[in-house]
Amino acid sequence: MAVKIYQVDAFTERPFGGNPAAVCILAGPKDAVWMQNVAKEMNLSETAFLHNEEEGFNLRWFTPAAEVDLCGHATLASAHILWETGLLNPKAQAIFHTRSGILTAEKKGGEIELNFPATPEEPANALPALLEALRITPQYVGRSKFDFLIEVGSEESLRKIEPDFSLMKTVPIRGTIVTSVATSSPYDFISRFFAPRVGVNEDPVTGSAHCTLGPFWSRRLGKHEFIAYQASERGGVLRVRLAGDRVYLGGQAVTVFRGEWVDPR
Repeated sequence: MAVKIYQVDAFTERPFGGNPAAVCILAGPKDAVWMQNVAKEMNLSETAFLHNEEEGFNLRWFTPAAEVDLCGHATLASAHILWETGLLNPKAQAIFHTRSGILTAEKKGGEIELNFPATPEEPANALPALLEALRITPQYVGRSKFDFLIEVGSEESLRKIEPDFSLMKTVPIRGTIVTSVATSSPYDFISRFFAPRVGVNEDPVTGSAHCTLGPFWSRRLGKHEFIAYQASERGGVLRVRLAGDRVYLGGQAVTVFRGEWVDPR
């Protein structure tokens, strides 16, 4: 039986923007080696694998190089496909069983809103190799359970960063978030995300990074709701809302192709 696979541009309202994710609909559990090979073949920042589970769907995420514990844009893409294909009633909440616990998604007007755990950072010492790779002088360095977070002084300096990805691969962490206050309207803050160690040099739009960015900028700006922009080449917009230890991430998604994996072994 062929496996249906879709490609979705997430956190954007138009094709060729946001972050592309593959969504693979499975009849049941698959071997992790097979899923990793499919993700490598798709060669996108994330490939999501879904199958029915009691009271929801099992969801796993793979980069071309590794399975990850949390991914926002591929979760948004997965919910979008479930509703678009009729596998889930558009009025129903999408419930996902993941390595980060139970995550949910709901339609909110023209957007999808994800309910994710907050992953706040704590102050940390900057690793010399990381700062050398980014060629920046930080205003602040913190570390969450997944990533480093580095604040820089301006949106202009953030946009100009050209990392040494080979050197960044030596840093023992999933990825690095670089952020600043936004000077471009209507955004509150902007960011970029680099994760060469897991096979993604620069991620176009990173939902999970905003589980750290939301608490960080809430402390800095004294508010709980934001419009955020991820300043990659493709770019993407997220609505970020804090509620206790949860972060709600809102965005749009567009399906760009549908197909079948002809060798489902």
